[in-house]
Amino acid sequence: MLKEKPLVITKEDEVFPLFPRLPILTSLQAGWQGASFTYMCQPAYEFPEVCTPLWHSLIIFTHGTRVINAERKMDGRKHHDAVVGGDIIITPVNVGHQAAWDAEGDFILVAIEPQIFARAVDETADAEQIQLVPHFATPDPLIYQIGLALKGILENNPLGSRLYAETMVNALSVHLMEHYSTRKPILKVYNNGLSRRQLQQVIDYIHEHLNQNLGLAELAALIPMSPHYFSQLFKQSTGMTPHNYVIHCRVQRAQELLLKREMTIAEIAHLVGFASQSHLNFHCKRLMGVTPKTIQQR
Repeated sequence: MLKEKPLVITKEDEVFPLFPRLPILTSLQAGWQGASFTYMCQPAYEFPEVCTPLWHSLIIFTHGTRVINAERKMDGRKHHDAVVGGDIIITPVNVGHQAAWDAEGDFILVAIEPQIFARAVDETADAEQIQLVPHFATPDPLIYQIGLALKGILENNPLGSRLYAETMVNALSVHLMEHYSTRKPILKVYNNGLSRRQLQQVIDYIHEHLNQNLGLAELAALIPMSPHYFSQLFKQSTGMTPHNYVIHCRVQRAQELLLKREMTIAEIAHLVGFASQSHLNFHCKRLMGVTPKTIQQR
């Protein structure tokens, strides 16, 4: 009898029809580069075996302390998983994964392109050099918190989520390399930040493209440098993460435009790169203690 081959997934949304319910939340329209996010709640179900040549895949369970029992097959090995919230499952690229579970539960799917994963620490690395090891259900508090952080940014600010999301995915990739890969990264420590020329180059680029959906890899490529070390050195130089620095620049630019009283608050929010007027209101109040309307009326 011929062995049935796994279904091969080559598009992000091809996996959705294989579940009985559609996703609650996805990153498909958020403009993320190199990674994707899906949040689902599914009933007891038997999921067919699938694999993909395009992404490393993580399942992050979020259903709390209740145990969900699952019979799982991954990379040809069978295993019984008693899954609780905070557990994760790692399915590397080209590895088959099949599961059947006995109760309703919610979970997060994170997919990372192998090249993005491999170059998180070394911008010259090749995807073949660093490979993930398949893992059945295992607890990982850091990955769980990163999953919740990605869910939160998508719920609250999907169109302005790219830089934050790519920063979280980079941190996730470094953690996966350190704990779940065939080759552990050698993480260097730098203490002096970016050079004055490098920092000015990045700052100028941010100001010139403030209204765009900036990405971490995009900023790191200006140096060029891996996203991991760029984030580390940028924070040493500015005291802020790239994401927080961009938010500060947007609020500062918005304040200048508000004081001119030539545009509406909604127009200014769009011009400086916020997804909506409400997001400008939120960050303006958080950083300056006043609303845009108050600034405009001064």
